[in-house]
Amino acid sequence: MTQLLVFGERDDAEEVAEKLGEWFPGLGVPRVVRETLAGEDDAEDAQWLVVVEGLDEGALGRVDELVERYDGWREAG
Repeated sequence: MTQLLVFGERDDAEEVAEKLGEWFPGLGVPRVVRETLAGEDDAEDAQWLVVVEGLDEGALGRVDELVERYDGWREAG
């Protein structure tokens, strides 16, 4: 299942993606993308997303703790 990790700052998203790549080497480095909303003119306020696929339920608790340290949250994609 795809998980979206949501952050306000690009640096936070990139650091979390790097850590997840280290913690779960089978995943590779997760993608970091800018959230875009249909009809939104100003992307300056858009969130940064780390897109992660292939995590099992057992890993999600550890991921949630990491995401919270960076003031982010997780959503199912």
